Formats: sequence, C-alpha cells, structure tokens
Amino acid sequence: MRHANNRKVWLNLRDLFPHPYRPQDAEWWVGHASSEQPPTNLAIEVDGEASGGIGLVLGTDIARYSAEVGYWLGESVWGRGIATAALEAFCGYAFSRFALLRLFALPFAGNAASCRVLEKAGFHREGVLRQCAVKDGRVLDQVMYARLRPGGAAELGLQAPGS
Repeated sequence: MRHANNRKVWLNLRDLFPHPYRPQDAEWWVGHASSEQPPTNLAIEVDGEASGGIGLVLGTDIARYSAEVGYWLGESVWGRGIATAALEAFCGYAFSRFALLRLFALPFAGNAASCRVLEKAGFHREGVLRQCAVKDGRVLDQVMYARLRPGGAAELGLQAPGS
C-alpha cells in the first residue's frame, strides 16, 4: 500500500487503480488476485516487499489469443531495471501459461520511462492512438506496443498470416 498510494504512480495508470490508495483497496486487490486461477496478476517484490504489480487482461472473442499487459512500480524503486526484469519474466510466464499469440501494452505517450521498459523487454512500437484517453482531466495519446509469441502461430496449431 505504501508504494501504491502515490500520485506520481497513479498518473500513469488507468483510473481503475484508486487514488488515494487505502487499506481496503489493498485488501480487495490481494483477495481478487489470489483467487484467480490461473493467476493473471502478480506482485513485483523488491527486497522482500511488494513494491509493484504486473498483470494481464486476456482478450475475448476474435482477440482471444491476445492479452493486454500492465505494470506499475513504486517510485522509490524506479530507475533500477526492476520493471524491465519483471516484464521480461512475466512475458515468459504469460506465453507458457496461456495460449497467446500477442501481448500488448498502451502506455501514455508522455510516459517515456514505460516506453523504454517495453522496448528493453522486446516489445515493438506499432503506432500512436491519438487523443484516446483522459487522465486527471487531460486528453492523452497512448502508444501501442506489442510482443509476439516466440514460436509464432504454428506453436499453437494456428495458421499464420499469409499461409
């Protein structure tokens, strides 16, 4: 909760992430994340303390082989390569645990640190979604980043594009 209750963290996240972040928010989240089977949301631990989170939202219908990944990290541990390491490990987990072709993320265009994390973790910038979000009363662009399954569609028994 100490790391989550930070306006600088909240400014780069969806509004579903509450601010201020209260004890009941932390209790609800731990209960929710611990009940998921298989788990899609994990804590990022630094020096024995939950210092952030990482998770995915599985797609449905025609997007059922895609998932959006999101993550956050407490300000006191920014700039240490922790988010990149967590994201790289989480991508391996997600591709091994779920039948996914694609992981994608949509950081706010002004969040250069998150864009760097994604690029270092093997995500590729695909484009900009202009004026697609409103956060804290400001209209923002988001950048589409994606990382594809290393083994491709064939690994899931699917026909690849152009086949």
